[in-house]
Amino acid sequence: MHEKFNHRIGTKTIKIEGAAGKPVTVKQLRHKFLFGCSEFSTLPYVNGEMPPEEAEKAEKRYTHMQNLMNSVTLPFYWGRYEPEQGKPDHARMLAAARFLKDKGMQLKGHPLCWHTVCAPWLLDMSNEEIYNTQLARIRRDIAAFEGIIDMWDVINEAVIMPLFNKYDNGITRICKERGRIKLIRDLFTEARAASKNATLLINDFETSEAYDILVEGLLEANVPIDIIGIQSHMHQGYWGVEKTHEILERFSRFNLPIHFTETTIISGEIMPAHIVDLNDHQVEEWPSTPEGEARQAAEVTTHYETLFAHPLVETITWWSFHDGLWLKAPSGLLNKNSDPKPAYTALLEKIKGEWWTKEKTLNTDNDGNITVKGVKGDYVAICEGKEIPFTITKAPHM
Repeated sequence: MHEKFNHRIGTKTIKIEGAAGKPVTVKQLRHKFLFGCSEFSTLPYVNGEMPPEEAEKAEKRYTHMQNLMNSVTLPFYWGRYEPEQGKPDHARMLAAARFLKDKGMQLKGHPLCWHTVCAPWLLDMSNEEIYNTQLARIRRDIAAFEGIIDMWDVINEAVIMPLFNKYDNGITRICKERGRIKLIRDLFTEARAASKNATLLINDFETSEAYDILVEGLLEANVPIDIIGIQSHMHQGYWGVEKTHEILERFSRFNLPIHFTETTIISGEIMPAHIVDLNDHQVEEWPSTPEGEARQAAEVTTHYETLFAHPLVETITWWSFHDGLWLKAPSGLLNKNSDPKPAYTALLEKIKGEWWTKEKTLNTDNDGNITVKGVKGDYVAICEGKEIPFTITKAPHM
């Protein structure tokens, strides 16, 4: 592994009772770093709502996902999760979450508060009622999934929230009335009270100084943000290393972990640069092309290398695991048939190749100890048929 990734390496000494001087096979099981994706189709699949042909494609996706990923984001968009007040889609979501958890995935819920895909029935309430209902929603959903989903985007795209004017919604109303910082502080305080163990994110597509300033104001107000979430939807072309470094440099000053929460790079025609809101680009078809797939693979590799080399980045989540979902874009790592594209293969070579500790055999010392150096993550040591799980989290000098 290149030295720029040295902070991803650690050591661990473990003792194997009764195994002095014996060989031990060491295998890495998963990364500490979260390589994730969104996989919203798990809900209809697990709940038996897919036609057989689509279910077969979904099963292929889960195989490819397990080979590459260790984290999945699930959808909690309020207007879809609870289209009728008091009737949240809890059972279907719980089934999907348990299914993915059993596959070894760490899960994140997205999001608990957002002005888009908002519950329409909030508009029948006063602002005070909307505010109290939003706080109650946070308490309810965090508690309902605790131990299964313990990571949450508490608020999504707050930079434009009080300015959003495409359509009326309850969240923009209370954001205008209370102000962003006061509202966000209350949301995070409620989320922290609901679970002391949950990991809480702020998430935004805005990467300019406006987001920087908002985060600064929130931290000065003692808002308990655990992680800064940054979206990187590159439908209009790959950012490039220089822009990525500039964004990382600005947000690194807060010394908080950074998650790249929604990442896309296109393998077809690039979206025109004049479009401000990506959702305004509506097309009948948006095909992937051989040239675009080669470009996507190269750019994905560079983007992941850039982020993996930065010590504060802990997660990269690919949005739309297969082509044709959001905006019909060819933004997947798999094509529409759920077969791997070159970008998937390139990432697999990094995540389970260059950035993976190869299986090795070590001999214990006279006390039955071995010291393992490898990529931070979960491992198993096997000696005479006995398996000893362990985790590497600390750097070699610690």
